[in-house]
Amino acid sequence: MIRAVLATLLLIALPAVASAQCYADYKAKRDAPLRLHYGVAEVDGQCAPGPAAQELAPRLARQGWELLDVVGVFGPEGLEERRADAGDFFLRF
Repeated sequence: MIRAVLATLLLIALPAVASAQCYADYKAKRDAPLRLHYGVAEVDGQCAPGPAAQELAPRLARQGWELLDVVGVFGPEGLEERRADAGDFFLRF
């Protein structure tokens, strides 16, 4: 009985954990002429650098940017401290 209740609670809690907000800060470039930028983007998938890079690369490529690196991933608590550094690229992609 206790196992059934725990399993039910776990199934209820999983979507809430999966939908937690996740953000990535990244570096990107554009050639001819060379331009570099640092940005912050919301990530919908798994909150880890590898999956974030897979999600961000096509988004950036559609606008002519090449993803160089995902610096890190973080929750909403890290947004404000990165806003000024990201400038125009804060939550743009």
